[in-house]
Amino acid sequence: MAEIKTERLDGYRRLVDIARDLASTLDLDILLSRIVHAAAEICGAEAASILLYDDTSRQLYFQVSTNMDESTRRGITVPLDGSIAGWIVNNRKPVRITNAHDDSRFYSNVEAITGLSTQSLLGVPLITKNKIVGVLEALNKHRGKFSDNDESMLLVLGAQAAVAIENTRLFQQSDLISEFVHELRTPLSSLSTATYLLLRPEMSQEQRDQIINNIHNETMRLNALASSFLDLARLESGRVQFRKTIFSLADLLYECKDVMSSKAIEDDIQLRVESPEGLPLIEADRDKIKQVLLNLLSNAIKYNRPNGTVMLRAEARETETAIFVQDTGIGIPEEALPHLFEKFYRVREHENRTSGTGLGLSICKQIIYGHGGRIEVKSKPSVGTAFILYIPRSGKTIPREENIPEPQKAVKKSKNV
Repeated sequence: MAEIKTERLDGYRRLVDIARDLASTLDLDILLSRIVHAAAEICGAEAASILLYDDTSRQLYFQVSTNMDESTRRGITVPLDGSIAGWIVNNRKPVRITNAHDDSRFYSNVEAITGLSTQSLLGVPLITKNKIVGVLEALNKHRGKFSDNDESMLLVLGAQAAVAIENTRLFQQSDLISEFVHELRTPLSSLSTATYLLLRPEMSQEQRDQIINNIHNETMRLNALASSFLDLARLESGRVQFRKTIFSLADLLYECKDVMSSKAIEDDIQLRVESPEGLPLIEADRDKIKQVLLNLLSNAIKYNRPNGTVMLRAEARETETAIFVQDTGIGIPEEALPHLFEKFYRVREHENRTSGTGLGLSICKQIIYGHGGRIEVKSKPSVGTAFILYIPRSGKTIPREENIPEPQKAVKKSKNV
């Protein structure tokens, strides 16, 4: 009995240390990682995970786990009905199970994806201010069964975690909103000045038409800025879940070329695609990868020169697929390269050339990193720029002829606009 009391006291002392540790960071990814590792430690479990709850879609999704990397867990959703975690959310009560496979609520799809067999399970709700944030689970007790003490400890950790998660989210949102508001000031000031000038009786019709055109352009830019801001906010908070499928990358490259062809022709840019024989299938969120490619192609066309070229190509490597978006444009100064993926950053030398939100590359980076990949940029002023995406391979291939839609099968290696 004395040994149990000592063990319990040590456990609560550990919780005090953990609480101090959780309060020391406002980085959501670091915070969540600390929580799951602490959960596995204090419960003597093989693994632990956090599933966050999205009240809008009424779904749970894996946000962090000790046994899954980000690219694996990203996009794994768990239904409220027909899952243990869903039951915990609906009932706001902890669950302790000795054999998960014997429980009718067990959702086996996650086990099939992760490869980790679940035997015992202890899960608690993450609740703060009467709001359900998600579920904290510990899996596979190393010795014996999950005990009353394990449940008590995990409930305390879960209460601490819920508060820390909400505080971190609020901090991130306020930080991002302050940046957004700062970016709004310039276009709002322009709109205010424009409307004031329109009220002046001495303005000619030609001047009025020019001002109205400026108002239209600023309004369109504000709309794009708001959309991009919301997109980035969802990505940074982890609320965007990637819907991964296995698809032909070659098809996607040609599809992106077709979408951008009219813009390339309008700007007198030659747009080419190179796709080698036997290019492996890619496992990713097709729409999100397409969003990245279209953004990079749009930039490559905008910052190119008349009679310039944009090359879109891919190559298979041992563990990843590399996608290149390369142009013969004006290039990027060396001192600007480290800042390209920062929110709202725009290259000073490019600002007068074309309008933009300064968020496109930040969004691209979040999407690629969310797939477990990376993005690089190489550039030389007056020579051109190349963005390279690296995405982990799925290891599956199909014949080249099946990759290209029927009208394109006659194309051998490259195709020009």
